[in-house]
Amino acid sequence: MKPTQKMTRAALLLSTIASTMLIAAPVQAQQAGDTATSDVITVTARRREESLQDVPLAVTAYTGDQLEAMGAINILAVAETTPNITLEASRGTNSTLTAFIRGVGQQDPVAGFEAGVGMYIDDVYLNRPQAAVLDIYDVERIEVLRGPQGTLYGRNTIGGAIKYVTSRIDPDAPTLTARLNVGSYGQLDEIVSGSLPLGDTFRVGAAVANLQRDGFGTNLTTGEENYNKDVLGYRVSAEWEPTADLLFRLAYDSVEDTSNARGGHRLIPSAPGYPTAYPVLPNVFDTRAGLDVVEQSVESDGLALSAEWTINENWTVRGNLSQRQDDSTTPIDFDNLPEGDLDVPAIYTNEQSSGEFQVLYEGDRLAGVMGYYTLDANATTVFDVLLDNVLAGLNAQTFGDVDTSTWSVFANFTYDLTDTLSLTLGGRYTEDERTSRVLRRTYLGGFSEYFGGAGFPIAVTSDFEGSNSWDDFSPTVSLSWQPSSSNNFYASYSQGFKGGGFDPRGQTTAAPDLNANGIGLSTNGVSDPEDIYDFMAFDPETVDSFELGWKYQGGSYSHAIAVFYMDYTDIQVPGSVGVDTDNDGISDTFTGVTTNAGAASITGIEYEGTLDIGSDVFTGGDSLNLAWSVGLLDGSYDEFINAFGLDISPLVAIQNTPDATFSATLSYMTPLAGGELNASTTVSYRGDSTQFEIPFPELDQEAYSLWNASVVWDSENGAWQLGLHGRNLTDEEYRVSGYDFVNNDTYAPELGTSGTLVGYYGNPRTITATLAYRY
Repeated sequence: MKPTQKMTRAALLLSTIASTMLIAAPVQAQQAGDTATSDVITVTARRREESLQDVPLAVTAYTGDQLEAMGAINILAVAETTPNITLEASRGTNSTLTAFIRGVGQQDPVAGFEAGVGMYIDDVYLNRPQAAVLDIYDVERIEVLRGPQGTLYGRNTIGGAIKYVTSRIDPDAPTLTARLNVGSYGQLDEIVSGSLPLGDTFRVGAAVANLQRDGFGTNLTTGEENYNKDVLGYRVSAEWEPTADLLFRLAYDSVEDTSNARGGHRLIPSAPGYPTAYPVLPNVFDTRAGLDVVEQSVESDGLALSAEWTINENWTVRGNLSQRQDDSTTPIDFDNLPEGDLDVPAIYTNEQSSGEFQVLYEGDRLAGVMGYYTLDANATTVFDVLLDNVLAGLNAQTFGDVDTSTWSVFANFTYDLTDTLSLTLGGRYTEDERTSRVLRRTYLGGFSEYFGGAGFPIAVTSDFEGSNSWDDFSPTVSLSWQPSSSNNFYASYSQGFKGGGFDPRGQTTAAPDLNANGIGLSTNGVSDPEDIYDFMAFDPETVDSFELGWKYQGGSYSHAIAVFYMDYTDIQVPGSVGVDTDNDGISDTFTGVTTNAGAASITGIEYEGTLDIGSDVFTGGDSLNLAWSVGLLDGSYDEFINAFGLDISPLVAIQNTPDATFSATLSYMTPLAGGELNASTTVSYRGDSTQFEIPFPELDQEAYSLWNASVVWDSENGAWQLGLHGRNLTDEEYRVSGYDFVNNDTYAPELGTSGTLVGYYGNPRTITATLAYRY
């Protein structure tokens, strides 16, 4: 691995943290048992600390120790063992997140679209998916909440929420943890975290991770590695606790990802008549992508200030202020060929500032939270679409700028009607305002000035400015019955809301003439403002979710079962289609077409459980445990109106959501060499799924299984840890995303001339050895 400037900076950060912690004070190793995982996982899903057993919600939680033991690399790993959830790196990137929970999500990462699944870092909502594939380090826990969220905290999210909770600072003694991961494909990860109390009331902490790996394949055109990883991330925090009842926390995090852009795997050869015949490559991780006018780069950082004041045993006040920004530059070679047939360099810039204020009450029978949340955000996207093979130097440029301003008030309270029966009522009022500028221009001469090209504009096909606002009230109600400490039965209803917007890829001159017949995309330069506005805009979507659940925790067996039904309406479906502006039979540009497609009904079952099957069999401290998760989902569209005004509901499916997910983990623990050995193996299964709403077997992913295994040894005092982790041990080949710009019946090109049908794949088999030392 060749040295880079990033490696130098990482080495300096690593050495600085390590030396500071070692010099500042004598450090003592952790006492025995400090690293043991409790049988009770504490979560804050309802804004107060509770065990998973007591929360009447569908929640899956992972502690930092559990994530280490399973060899998790980033948050994508939790989807393997959580029912009815899909987490993927979006198409040609390492770090843009595509998330779906129970069939609700958002695939398109361009400006103008909200996420269906809320992503949080320490209670700060991430408004955009760029840089949201978070690596696992310095993590206290990750919580996955399924179903609409919004009456308890943060943004109103329609599908669910993922909470990434970082480790707090030890107030009593200095700490230091150093971890080294070495593995397949040249993997070399260096992770250091530590903290230091500076007096009785003030302490500081920091963590840095330098994560590197060679590519799984090769770009045969440029010679670069494909699917490599080169990430530097760090966090610093400070906590001030002037009294036992008052705490302030200031935290800053930064990520810099300079991995190469991921080139895709063409699933079909180049189209007949294409200047060069390119067969399908045998290795799915190899590519021929030739776009190199910009280098891939992702930079993201955020600053958050939080405060908590415990007024008395009943009342607590919390608040947080945050600001985040990220900049991404990426070369997306849609056709994945050396020629510029469908080459798309893109720039994404996002900024957001948010604030939240909460008042919490906890009495003998009543407990809950009420709060206020505000968010101001800007998302800007600019990208070129080079169509060299249609006409030399032809370029369709898109510039989209979207401002979002929202505020909301919410409340959620639980009242114990009896010692065993509790009623929860909640509500959220939201006001969203979105303003958008869409500028679409046609260039000749190649790439535009944004990407260092000599292209010049010859036509404006969109110059649109629009603004709209929406308000919504989303209620929730649940009833929980706990006849004993072992059982918790609950029934709930909740409503979710996701705001509308404007498609930044829309082309106003291709808007349909709605006043004439409302059918088909025209190229006649429609000028009716109503037609143009309706074509560019889309409305909010809503979901009504009904759920029945039963949580049981006995001596050796526990489970959480949820049965749910969702009525999903005004579903936002983004897409792109080719447009033939000169009627020569070849699409020489494209337009975004986002429709509120109609309605869907989604029914599902989730069953998670654990079983101690070794306590009566083994002696001497040995144990054997089985954990599992099952997700079954039956979803279909009741109505799906496409861009041509036709209901095609019998032909479409819920995208990115298999009808079945399953996982089973067997763990064996035994004393060894004065410490403890934990050997575990996990098999996870995902059923058939479609990449887009219209199924296309050539691109969609059939059912597949993954097999992971880990062996981890911890020393008696918890100071040393050795681990060996194997992931995807059967080397399963599976697609996680793709592009489709061909006729699904004839495979004729719909944009460009090569025929773009491209897949992106999950990681192959990897083996990683880990060494950790903790003070």
